[in-house]
Amino acid sequence: MWDQVQGKPAMVGCCAEIVQHHRLPDDRMKVWTLGQQRFRVLEYVREKPYRVGLVEWIEDHSPEKDLEPLAENVGQLLQDVVRLSAKLTGQQIELPDTMPELPIELSYWIASNLYGVAEEQQLLLEMQDTAARLEREVEILTSTRNHLAARTVLKETLEDTLK
Repeated sequence: MWDQVQGKPAMVGCCAEIVQHHRLPDDRMKVWTLGQQRFRVLEYVREKPYRVGLVEWIEDHSPEKDLEPLAENVGQLLQDVVRLSAKLTGQQIELPDTMPELPIELSYWIASNLYGVAEEQQLLLEMQDTAARLEREVEILTSTRNHLAARTVLKETLEDTLK
């Protein structure tokens, strides 16, 4: 991620596999990727024609507690957000059948699908504690669910009033 404030790239990133690409009429590219291994840049060894750096691979620390209950809570909150989004927009929205089941993979999947909040995604990417990442996702999803629930009630009230 490019850090707008500091005018440089973030020091934690992720290698990615390009799974699909599409050239746009103006010669830009739309690229779909699948994150692989996370890394931390230790130092840049070259700046031109593109940045090359010395990196270390980073992994999550081993969990000290059972993360299944936390992952189940995240999964339920995600289902609530999807259900409320579908109700609010009048569209059919479903979660993919291939949702990750392992807590660490679920935490990465959720983080990668938080569109429009790059700074939050970056913070989640930098976390090396799966429990902390899932707990932050609980906060995000709870806030989103509550916001959508309030909007849904307002929409239904307005519709009832107009009948």
